[in-house]
Amino acid sequence: MRKIDLIVIHCSATREDSPLSPLELDRMHRQRGFNGCGYHYYVRRDGQICSMRPVERIGAHAKGFNEHSIGICYEGGLDRKGRPADTRTERQRYSLRALVKVLRKDYPEVKKVCGHRDLSPDLNGNGTIEPEEWLKQCPCFDVATRL
Repeated sequence: MRKIDLIVIHCSATREDSPLSPLELDRMHRQRGFNGCGYHYYVRRDGQICSMRPVERIGAHAKGFNEHSIGICYEGGLDRKGRPADTRTERQRYSLRALVKVLRKDYPEVKKVCGHRDLSPDLNGNGTIEPEEWLKQCPCFDVATRL
């Protein structure tokens, strides 16, 4: 079993009015050259938690962090006009919190739960990843305060 000390939250970067099935998500990742979906879990708008990749397998979701992390993606992240936004439904919020709680119990060595954007490089070296340093908006909400 691999050592897991990080959980990374992502969004699918799809519009809130455009559904993305787990099969379509898997297909998108295969088209990018991945061996299946890079996330371990996918949370649908209705709150359904889909297992996408066994946790025992290294993910393909956060370059440089995959070896020791679990990747969770929620469906959405863009508003109806295609702009980054926290589009999580109440059911998604509940399922995300519940999934993270279970995973932290199953993997007590997890020290940090963060958003993908929070793994961007600290360009000014002040110890904080500020919005101007984000490589992307994902997951389009502040995991530290809004999970």
